[in-house]
Amino acid sequence: MTRALCAALALAVIAAAPARAQARRTDEARTAAYLAAVRERPPLLYAFLREMPKGGDLHSHLSGAVYAESFLRWAAEDSLCISRRALALVRGTCAGAGGDTLPAAAAMGDQALYDQLVDAWSMRNWNAARISGHDQFFGTFERFGATSRRVGDELAEAQARAADGRVSYLELMLTPDGSRASRLGAEELGDAFAAPGREPDFAAARQALLPRLAPVLDSARRALTRIAARRDTVLGCGTARASAGCGVEVRWLYQVGRGRPPAQVFAQILTGFELARADPRVVGFNLVMPEDGLVSMRDFTLQMRMIDYLHGQYPGVKVALHAGELSPGLVPPEGMRFHIRQSVELGHASRIGHGVDVMHEDRPHELLREMAGRGVMVEIALTSNDVILGVRGRDHPLAAYRRAGVPVALATDDQGVSRSEMPREYQRAVEDQGLDYAALKEMARTSLRHAFLEGAEVWRGGRAFTPVPECAPAAGGWRGSRCAALAGRGTRARLQRELEIAFLDFEARYAAMAPP
Repeated sequence: MTRALCAALALAVIAAAPARAQARRTDEARTAAYLAAVRERPPLLYAFLREMPKGGDLHSHLSGAVYAESFLRWAAEDSLCISRRALALVRGTCAGAGGDTLPAAAAMGDQALYDQLVDAWSMRNWNAARISGHDQFFGTFERFGATSRRVGDELAEAQARAADGRVSYLELMLTPDGSRASRLGAEELGDAFAAPGREPDFAAARQALLPRLAPVLDSARRALTRIAARRDTVLGCGTARASAGCGVEVRWLYQVGRGRPPAQVFAQILTGFELARADPRVVGFNLVMPEDGLVSMRDFTLQMRMIDYLHGQYPGVKVALHAGELSPGLVPPEGMRFHIRQSVELGHASRIGHGVDVMHEDRPHELLREMAGRGVMVEIALTSNDVILGVRGRDHPLAAYRRAGVPVALATDDQGVSRSEMPREYQRAVEDQGLDYAALKEMARTSLRHAFLEGAEVWRGGRAFTPVPECAPAAGGWRGSRCAALAGRGTRARLQRELEIAFLDFEARYAAMAPP
């Protein structure tokens, strides 16, 4: 090809770029109009939102992501037992169909018992007159907790459901060492670590734990490998029958039980930092268990100080923290004044999970400005906040976060227990929060911008999501070779580029459909 012909082709590409950009803007506007036309027609709205690309789900507990029906089926296959009275799995020998304890397999042939168990293990048919949503929700984990965890099968279900809902990336919370770190903390540090009136020596505690931590880290890494292998078997990954779920990218957050004694919590947090530094599959850690619990409330500041110290030892490890999952009356008012601020300032959180009570914090508008300035993202779990805390509609702070410029993205939290999924979180955002297509699209992009992933971005800095030069229309756009080359150099850029291409295809399809 001559130099003159190459130059002519380059000029043609540049000349065509404005037309392509205008077509994309038109498709986007028509798609937005379609959403506006169906926002009060739930079946059409759900169908639209299920097909919409959604980026990542950054706040998901794997055990809570699984539907009760799956746990029941696995319990039956594994010959586990059920207490009819407690509606819970129990360990030991099944007494037989005539007693309280019977094989889980019996429920697979008894519709009434099956329904009772599904209701007890989830928020399905939950009766608010008999039990609070908070107690029903957290009580479910005790009822199915005696399962011999099939974590690989759980992961397969989570990835398959993510793919079905057009979610391309998951960050899942798990304690892959089987709480060995917690036991190590109890053995090595004991109650003296944080005795009343005594200042804990975090440096000495870390030095005491590190020599014995290698087997804990090794067990966690081997567990993640086994989990992935089982997932691949269930979904057929790497074979001709591979499920769409195989294409969902997964990373892990090491979860710490914040309701445990201080020595155990410190050991788990340390393990989270060490594991994230040693294994690229683990990208950070989080604190779990009810934030309103006795120990969680009592030790909140102490736990933030633990993180503050360890963050100084591992500055490259990302932190995401549950904070502000509280509502008036659940705890005394003073308990709602500082959790989010301390999580950001002491806990070094890059992301906050829930953040529901932000307007109850001291100087809330100042805190919102600080979060916006630092780029601290909030993981919004609308269904979870509704069923656990009773916070919905105008009572939810989502609008306040958006108005203040705080980055936000939708998350499922515990979709199996809550009986939800990501398309329904988007539906709640439209119906309950009044969001339009532009806001939903921004949150999908935000999820991948704030994912704990490696590599460069395909968007420039700022909130506009303007493509970098390699992906700009003049360079061939999202499908161009320069953008593809950039995406080939890191997972973050690859997923972001795939999201943009998915939006192009989605909008082209709906732009051609007349609003009903």
